[in-house]
Amino acid sequence: MNVLLINGSPNSDGCTYTALAEVEKALKKSGVGTEWFHIGTKPIHGCIACGKCREGGGCVFGDDPCNELGAKIKGADGIVVGSPVYFSGPNGTLCALLDRVFFSNMGAFKHKPAACVVSCRRGGASAAFDRLNKYFTIAQMPVVSSQYWNAVHGNTPEHVLLDAEGLQIMRVLGSNMAWLLKCIESGNPPPEPEAERAFTCFHDGK
Repeated sequence: MNVLLINGSPNSDGCTYTALAEVEKALKKSGVGTEWFHIGTKPIHGCIACGKCREGGGCVFGDDPCNELGAKIKGADGIVVGSPVYFSGPNGTLCALLDRVFFSNMGAFKHKPAACVVSCRRGGASAAFDRLNKYFTIAQMPVVSSQYWNAVHGNTPEHVLLDAEGLQIMRVLGSNMAWLLKCIESGNPPPEPEAERAFTCFHDGK
């Protein structure tokens, strides 16, 4: 079993990394492997709604991490997405990337356990947490929880390491992720989907 840890911060070893590293400790303690993916600092395209991804082959923009990340999520057993909190929301670059990753792989991540963690100095954690969870719930991914909303507080990695409650939340999250992955591995199959997906569009009185 393998969990992909996605560092959605421009900083490779900052507060978001520190939170994800604590999740990793619990995963490894439970015998679950990990792989890291850092989105980096290079420009990332926003979705332009061109629809090319529906023709196969992923997103039309091949010069940023979108298609690489999509392939890595497909190959992982579970994912944890981490982000700093900017203006009461996740990193905009991360959201631009996830918009395209999820749209161009709609259905491919179904029933893959997922979770997010956020790092903030003081406020905005719950709004950012809610925003990221919406990616998982539209893709039919089981959302793994902890004992509180998945956030750490601090302005530096050193401050985060002083957040005893936040670090415990990360460890519980890692343990819960490992438990769910092992339950899935035991062989209980996912539910059968309905034959056709419904799309409500109110027009012409229908």
